[in-house]
Parts: sequence; structure tokens; C-alpha cells
Amino acid sequence: MKKLLFQFDTDTNPSVFDTVVAYDGGADHVIGYGGLTPENIAGLVEGTIFTRAPKDKKNTAIFVGGSNMTAGQNLFTAVQKHFFPGFQVSVMLDSNGSNTTAAAAVAKLATSGKLAGKKAVVLAGTGPVGQRAAAMLALEGASVSITSRHIFNAEKACFAMKERFKVDLTPVEAADYESRAAAIADANIVLATGAAGVELLKPEHWQNNPHLEMLADANATPPVGIGGTDVMDKGLERHGKIIWGAIGFGTLKLALHRACIGKLFEDNKQVFDAELIFKLAKEMA
Repeated sequence: MKKLLFQFDTDTNPSVFDTVVAYDGGADHVIGYGGLTPENIAGLVEGTIFTRAPKDKKNTAIFVGGSNMTAGQNLFTAVQKHFFPGFQVSVMLDSNGSNTTAAAAVAKLATSGKLAGKKAVVLAGTGPVGQRAAAMLALEGASVSITSRHIFNAEKACFAMKERFKVDLTPVEAADYESRAAAIADANIVLATGAAGVELLKPEHWQNNPHLEMLADANATPPVGIGGTDVMDKGLERHGKIIWGAIGFGTLKLALHRACIGKLFEDNKQVFDAELIFKLAKEMA
């Protein structure tokens, strides 16, 4: 029986990236739908749960994606509300690569040093990856701050993660190089999750910082987010700090994404959100 993955995307056009990884992860066919909301998915979900016998439902799964994490989370929740005993399929949330990218970055940082008790700063952390990574760092015992150009956005992100993961994060306004350098002045861990091609720190802002132990940068588009690092850095030591570049931990991200897709088809009751994806990332790292 064919393994069918239904790609429910909150954007108008389903992600090509997610489609490719889905095939690489073991799906036989990927069927993408765009522009989905909690209000228009009922018929689609019913189509996944009513069409195969109980023993065969494991061969159907749903992947929720899109660029908006909040919209994805709402859709993910709405999908599951249409399930009932005996009629459900496995489902995964990874809006904008948020869960898999964040999990891979934090898992690789964890292989390079202790996270618990450390002070961590997620630069430009209000996007999907930054928010989830901040929450994962906090769940590992770090004291975490999220920076943004506008304090309101940082506060909003911290509040969202408090609601979702019950973690306390600190919002910090940091609109320029100097304020971002000040934000990491006594940090032990820095993770940059800014927009593609935007440099957040220059080399002089971190190279001589005596407190810094580890840095990771999720930006693979030149210029990188942390000047003086390289996208290929894979736990490399620079200026006494361990560095992870976007491609350096991206290998794990892709392997993790593929592994999650494969596990969706092991039975029809898998629910892959941040916690389970992060657990798997730590095992794979």
C-alpha cells in the first residue's frame, strides 16, 4: 500500500522544500494543499481518516507547514480536533522548518557543552526558528533572552513561548550592532536566527568576549548572521568559542526532518511537534 503524505500549508503555495524532503523521508506520494485554515480543512482531514481500514491508516499522514508559526500551530491543533478513536492519522508540525531547524541547532549546541545554568541569547529570535529554539534552550535549563528590533515583538514572542511551553524568556530590544553586542555581553551561548542575508554581529562584537562559549548561526545566505563565522562551521573552534554554521548543523536538520517523515508511517497515532522532534534530534546528534 502506498504511503501518502498530505501537505497542509498555510501559505498559498505549498513549500517545495518540504515536498522534496517528504519524498526523501519515505513518502510514496505527497499531495500538497495551500491556503489552509482551521475553517476550511474539515473535508480534507475527513478524506484522510475515512478512506482506509484501521490496519492501513498508518500509510496516510499529514504534514502541517507554511511560513507562519502561529497559523501553523492553529492548523495543527484544528486537524487533531477532527480525529476521534479509531479514526486518526499521524500528523507533524514544522512551519518554516521551525521545529526541525531549532531542534537541530540546539541539539548540536548541546553536544559542544553544557546548556543548563548557562545564559543564552537568541538574536532576532521572534521568527518561528528563534522562538522554538529559545524554548528548547530554556527547557534544557538555560536562562534565555530573545532580541528584536522592537521590544513589542520580543515581548510577544516570549509570551507565546510561555503559553506553549511554560518557559520564562526575557525580551530585549536590540535594533543595531551596538545594542546587540550589549545584549550578548555576558552571554555564554548565542544563536542567531535573523532574516537571510542580514548580519547581526560583526567579528569584533564576539571574538574577544570572555564569557562566550558557543555560537550558532541559522543563516546560510551571505552575509552570515554572525560575522567571522562560516556556514560550514561544524563545532569548529574560533577564538576560543565553538561555532556551528547553518550548514554545519543543517545536515542534522535534514536528517531529522527525513526521520520524522519516516516515523509518521510507523503507526497512525504519531503527533510530531517540538517536544518529540527535539527528543529525536538529541538522540540523533
